[in-house]
Amino acid sequence: MRVESGSLADYARVVVDTNVLLSAALAPHGIPAELVDWLLAEKRLVFSQTTFAELESRIWKPKFDRYFPIERRKRLLREFNAAAQWVDVPPAIAIQNFSHDVSDDAFIHVAISANINRLISGDDDLLCLHPLGSLQILSPRSALTEIRQITGD
Repeated sequence: MRVESGSLADYARVVVDTNVLLSAALAPHGIPAELVDWLLAEKRLVFSQTTFAELESRIWKPKFDRYFPIERRKRLLREFNAAAQWVDVPPAIAIQNFSHDVSDDAFIHVAISANINRLISGDDDLLCLHPLGSLQILSPRSALTEIRQITGD
C-alpha cells in the first residue's frame, strides 16, 4: 500500500474503524493496540453517533463474552467516549456511497465531514479504496509505521 508522506498534523484527528478498536482490545500487545493507545493518549479519535453506535453494538455481541467481562467493556466504551471528538455528518455527505459494504461508508462520511485525512481500518472493503481523494485509508501497521517515521520512534 502506497502512503503519501505525512506529518504529525495528519494524526491530529483520526477516524478508526470498529474492527481496529476491537482488535486493540483483544490483543493488548499487538500493533492495533499500540496505535490505539497512542491515539487515545493524544485524544485524537473522531466519531459520529453512527460509528460509535456500531462500536457499542459490536462490543456487546455474545462472541466477545469470554474475552471481555462486562466491566471491561464498559471501561473501554468510557475510554473511547472520553477521547472522542464528535462530528455531525451532513445529510448530503451521509447519502454518498463509496464501499461495497454500505456500513463502512459511515467511517468515510466522518472523515469527510471533519476534513480528516487519515482513516485507519483492517477492512479490505475500505483499504481497497486507498487513497480516496486526500483521505489516506491505512491499515494499523501502515499508520503506526508512518507515525514512527514522523516521530522518530
